[in-house]
Amino acid sequence: MRPLIRFALLAALAFPALSVPAWAQQMAFQPDTNHTVLGFKAATLLFKVDGTFRRWRTEITGDPKTLEGASVKVTIYTNSISTKNKQRDEHLVSDDFFDAAKNPRITFTSSKVVKENGKILVTGLLDMHGVKKELTIPFEPAFGKNGNGDDTWSFEGTLKINRKDFGIGADSVAAKISLKDEVELNLLLVGFFSEAKPEAPKAQPKKKAA
Repeated sequence: MRPLIRFALLAALAFPALSVPAWAQQMAFQPDTNHTVLGFKAATLLFKVDGTFRRWRTEITGDPKTLEGASVKVTIYTNSISTKNKQRDEHLVSDDFFDAAKNPRITFTSSKVVKENGKILVTGLLDMHGVKKELTIPFEPAFGKNGNGDDTWSFEGTLKINRKDFGIGADSVAAKISLKDEVELNLLLVGFFSEAKPEAPKAQPKKKAA
C-alpha cells in the first residue's frame, strides 16, 4: 500500500474519534431530593436556629470520578426558607432580612472546581440579597450504594459567612439586639450521575435578502 493512501486511511479512521463532542465525556448530577439538604445555622445570644430552604435547583456536570473542572450552579428560592417557626420565617423573608420580594433567588455559580487532599473545593460567586461575593466551599465526597443498589454520590460542605457582608439584617432592630453576625452554611448534596444531554444548537438568524 502506498504511503499516501495509508496516511489517508488512517486519517479517515481517526477523524470520528477526534470529532466526538466534549459533552460526551460529561455526566449530569441528578439530586436525590429526599436526602439533599441546603441548610444553615444562625445564633442569637440565647439559642441557635437551624434552617433550610425547601425549594432549590442544581445544575452540576462533570466527571464523577474526580469532578476536576466541573460546572456547578445552585439556585435557591428565597421565600422557601424554613426554621419551623412561621412567624420567624415571615420575618426572615421580609425587607428586614432577605427581602424575598426584591431578591427572589440566591444563586451560586462556580468558576473553578479542584480536588485537593481528598476534598472537592468549589470556588464561585454567591449572589445573595443583591450582593455578589466570591467564596470557596470545601466538600467531603462519598460514594456508595443506596437501598436499591444504585450508585450514589454525596457531597457534604460547611462554610461560615458573615451575614452583614450581604447586608442581611443590617437594619433590623431585632438583629442588632441579639443576632450574631456569623452564619454557618450546611450543605449536603446526595444524588446520581447520568449522561449529560448535549445542548441544542442555537438557531442562526436569517440573513435578509440584499
